[in-house]
Amino acid sequence: MPTEENSAVGLLRHRREARELEGRRYVMRERLFDIGEDYWIETDDGQRAFKVNGKALRFRDTFVIEHPDGHQLAKIQERKLRVRDTIAIELVDRTAIVRKALIGPRNRYRVHMDGAPDLRVQGNLVDHEYDIESDGDTLAEVSKRWLRVRDTYGVEIYRGMDPVLILAITVAIDAMSHD
Repeated sequence: MPTEENSAVGLLRHRREARELEGRRYVMRERLFDIGEDYWIETDDGQRAFKVNGKALRFRDTFVIEHPDGHQLAKIQERKLRVRDTIAIELVDRTAIVRKALIGPRNRYRVHMDGAPDLRVQGNLVDHEYDIESDGDTLAEVSKRWLRVRDTYGVEIYRGMDPVLILAITVAIDAMSHD
C-alpha cells in the first residue's frame, strides 16, 4: 500500500518544499525607476546583489544589470516599432525576447530563447503578483505579500535558475506593464 511519502501527492509536496527551501529571494522596488536612475536589487537579507542602471537620453528604454563590482551581466532594451510590446535581453551567453501576448483577458508575456523552451509569465503583473513558468513548472514567483515595506516586492528564484535572467525578465515586465 503506497504511503503519502511514495504517492505522487507526497512527492510533489516534498519537491515544492525542497524547491522553496533552496530558492533565493531578491527585493526590488515597485516602479523600479525612471530612465537614468540607478537602483540596487538586494537579497532578502539586505545585501546588494545587482545594480540596475537606467540609461538616460536613449530613443528606447534601456537598462543594464551589473555585478556590484561594475561589470555588465545583462542589457535590457525595448524594441520600438513592433506590433506588440517587445524587449530584448542580452546576457553574456544568450539572448531572450520578452513579448506581450496579443490575445487574452489578462496581461501575459512569453519569453523566447533559442534552444530552450519558451517561458510564460502570467498573473497580476501590474500588482507584482505573478509566476514565471516553463513546461508547467514554476521557476520563479514575484510577489508583494512577502514584504511589509511599502513600494517593494520580492522575486523568489528557485534553485537551478539563472538569477540574472529571471531578474532581467522582471525588469522587462515592470518596464512593459508600467509604461
